[in-house]
Amino acid sequence: MTTGTKPLRADAARNRDRLLAAAGEVFAERGLDAPLEEIARRAGVSIGTLYNHFPTRDSLFDAIFPARMAVLDAAAARALADPDAWAGFVAFTETLFALHAEDRGLNDALAQRVPLSPGVVDACHRCFQHIEQLVARAKQSGALRDDFEVADYAALIWAMSQVIRESAGSAPDSWRRTLAFFVDGLRSGAAHPLPVPALTPKQLAAIMAAPPD
Repeated sequence: MTTGTKPLRADAARNRDRLLAAAGEVFAERGLDAPLEEIARRAGVSIGTLYNHFPTRDSLFDAIFPARMAVLDAAAARALADPDAWAGFVAFTETLFALHAEDRGLNDALAQRVPLSPGVVDACHRCFQHIEQLVARAKQSGALRDDFEVADYAALIWAMSQVIRESAGSAPDSWRRTLAFFVDGLRSGAAHPLPVPALTPKQLAAIMAAPPD
């Protein structure tokens, strides 16, 4: 194991591995704004050791989340390979929100609830590229309502991420019912005229670039 081009000593490599494992657990349980002191404590090292390996919170995010979000690359590949475009779209959507429910840090990242590192932002953009393909394919099949846009999927992520956060403690599976209502409303047969248009790409970019509260 190396940092840059310099090999880590065996004890330093073990500390780094423990920090990564602890960070994965703590971020999953408490979200991306979890205290770094808790990660160091759980890893059994000092906060100074944590900063020696990961000088910023962003560097810790970049060490963990791009690989985690690669799970969505595989889910998208399966969905795009499904001969039933609607089934693939629904399967990916269910997988996406199941990951939200399992990992509060991933929930924060995909909903952009906290400032994100460049590596995580790149992984999120890749996720939305998959979503764009899945939406286009499901619309072309005639199963997905024609007025549903990628910006609407982004709004769905914002809404479902909050549902998952609010219900996690007392009813951790209740989000599945909420999602089922949303998905039924996306079928082309359920479409009715909408009161306002979808967000424009410029509006969506502005919302996603705005700093979290």
